Amino acid sequence: MQGFEVSPQWNEQIKTFTFDPVKHPFGKVRIQINVPAKEKLDSLKSTLLIFYALPNGNTIEQTVGRQMAEGVDWHFNIQHIGAQVRKLREIMPEENIIIAYLEAEGKSWPAWRRKFPDNSKLILHIIDTVRNEFQEFRPRVVLSAHSGGGSFIFGFLNGVDSIPDWIERISFLDANYSYDDSLYHGDKFLAWLNADAAHHLSVIAYDDRNITFNGKCVVGPDGGTFRATHRMLQRFKKNIQFTFHQDSTIQQYAGVNKQIEFLIHTNPTNSILHTILVQRNGFLHAMTFGTPVEPDAGVFFGEPAYSKWIQP
Repeated sequence: MQGFEVSPQWNEQIKTFTFDPVKHPFGKVRIQINVPAKEKLDSLKSTLLIFYALPNGNTIEQTVGRQMAEGVDWHFNIQHIGAQVRKLREIMPEENIIIAYLEAEGKSWPAWRRKFPDNSKLILHIIDTVRNEFQEFRPRVVLSAHSGGGSFIFGFLNGVDSIPDWIERISFLDANYSYDDSLYHGDKFLAWLNADAAHHLSVIAYDDRNITFNGKCVVGPDGGTFRATHRMLQRFKKNIQFTFHQDSTIQQYAGVNKQIEFLIHTNPTNSILHTILVQRNGFLHAMTFGTPVEPDAGVFFGEPAYSKWIQP
């Protein structure tokens, strides 16, 4: 790929650049695109382009992850999205799987959006800029996010009358704080799900209502992803009949022929599971649920299925 460098890890092709649409000191977005090795990239294959909006406080490098050693910052060990993408490439060899990591200046998508009244327009511009890199591949698109990165997805949603057909999958990894019925988020999701059987929506969260840090509650009386997830469920249940299953700790709501799935960890020990949901195959599961390769992606909240793909 022109303008890409070859990584020493698995010969992946990588391009890192800064998107600065308004030449504003707080408008910059750092983007890193990771493409399969040259010998594995085939324009005749189907192509999946994943946009991954970073959580608050994390860099792209930390989000990609690396093996832990003395002196390595702990942030490199809490998501391992790079390794989870490599696992996807292993179990989905018929696909070109491309990922674009999106890091807002200040390392916070909610703060970035607050600085720009036209943030939805800028987010659409970012997505179009990356999509245009791969026009010849005609990519289907995934919007995925962890933590505050969910604000990027909702910013996109606020900027469109309807979710485009070329978006195939949307996943919130403990990231749906900003869900709002008054902004027609539920209506847009439902219309999109009903438009095509290939469209999938994944929501992963945990009961965060009573977790504490240094003796203080982490979320307010109306905040957190547990409450946001139940707001979504309450809205969707008006139109969707869900099946419900619960094992010892995980509740699953599934509907529309498993095009939509909510996974909620009941958190009986009142632990902080915010990053563990991702680390324990959360991204892999969100990317594969409802598909034939779901069983090959590892068990959600089980042992990591991607260990051999963690880069040095």
